[in-house]
Amino acid sequence: MSAAAGGLDWPGLMRVGIRGLGLRPAEFWALTPAELALMLGEAAGRPPLTRARLDELAAQWPDRPAAAPAQGETRKDGR
Repeated sequence: MSAAAGGLDWPGLMRVGIRGLGLRPAEFWALTPAELALMLGEAAGRPPLTRARLDELAAQWPDRPAAAPAQGETRKDGR
């Protein structure tokens, strides 16, 4: 969505918003750039964490059991 100079390509965005999406000019100008990007199908951030990805991370970074307290001591959580 950025123009070569680092700004937004407003004429191009207006064409796609008004002609492509069928927005009225007032509707187009009421949108934030993030809302327009979302309407154009651009990702608005990272996708949500899937179960498969969580399993990959768990395998890569397994939890390690806490060390058992010495005899007569208790852990910080009171156990």
